[in-house]
Amino acid sequence: MEEKMKMNVNVTEKEIRPMSGMVMLLLIILASLASIGLFVVGAMFNVFLIIAGAILFIIAMICIGGLKVVNPNEALVLTLFGKYYGTIKSAGFYFVNPFATAFNPGAEKIATKDANGNVYMRTVGTKKVSTKVCTLNNEKQKVNDVLGNPIIIGAVVIWKVVNPTQAVFAVENYRDYLSIQCDSTIRNIARLYPYDDLQEDDDVEEKTLRGSSQEIAEQMKNELQERVAGAGLEIMEVRITHLAYSEEIAAAMLQRQQAVAVIAARQKIVEGAVSMVKMAIDQLDENGVVVLDDERKAAMVSNLLVVLCGNKEAQPIVNSGSIY
Repeated sequence: MEEKMKMNVNVTEKEIRPMSGMVMLLLIILASLASIGLFVVGAMFNVFLIIAGAILFIIAMICIGGLKVVNPNEALVLTLFGKYYGTIKSAGFYFVNPFATAFNPGAEKIATKDANGNVYMRTVGTKKVSTKVCTLNNEKQKVNDVLGNPIIIGAVVIWKVVNPTQAVFAVENYRDYLSIQCDSTIRNIARLYPYDDLQEDDDVEEKTLRGSSQEIAEQMKNELQERVAGAGLEIMEVRITHLAYSEEIAAAMLQRQQAVAVIAARQKIVEGAVSMVKMAIDQLDENGVVVLDDERKAAMVSNLLVVLCGNKEAQPIVNSGSIY
């Protein structure tokens, strides 16, 4: 099955600019007052005026449902009897068809218990689509790197809705869709690289999850953007927030890192000791302090290397006789 699907949205976004809500609110208030006046006059003179007042009052109450408030960085996707009606992107107070309803399947929902202990999902807030910058904190998940080592990785995704119409019509729930695609993307990218460079060859520069986190996070961003572009979402940034070996191999990998550090330290010590021994022999020869043959030089080199490379402090021994 092809992982990167291209979603075809049959609905073309149509931005509408409805009439001002303040003007319609004033008309509704006047209509309500007029209906009350018709009730009073009809009660004294003609029953038909009462009927007209009731009809006018009902129409005024229905029109109240068409008053919509859109805050900054929000959009309102409207449907009318199951068909796409239009999208309001500009902030303000508007009046639309009172039978048009807001549609947002991605509205945040929480689990709530009633008095009998039954759990049901309750929608929190309005059904407006937020176009603000949002943060998705992806939970830590266990994946295998390219070498098969289990690792724990977590990431944060900075995203926003750029096409509200696609966001509500292209997928069932764009928030859940983004979360699932984020998990899949992190898993697919993480298994392409090793956690750390286990090769001893310094000439080979290989990308690793620990050493090239920024480059790999950029790759995650690009792939995730391709996956969610059809849902009207824009991925602004992906950051790797947690990266560690899994518990079952963490101790073994720690021992390996300690061994590498010890070897590197010993290598530096040996390099320094060899240079110091060479300098000492050269200076003795140049100053004519003592003439050493090959056997004495070998003994001196051996003693100096033991002293310089040893872990413990050297104990001096005074030789009162011949060295032979």
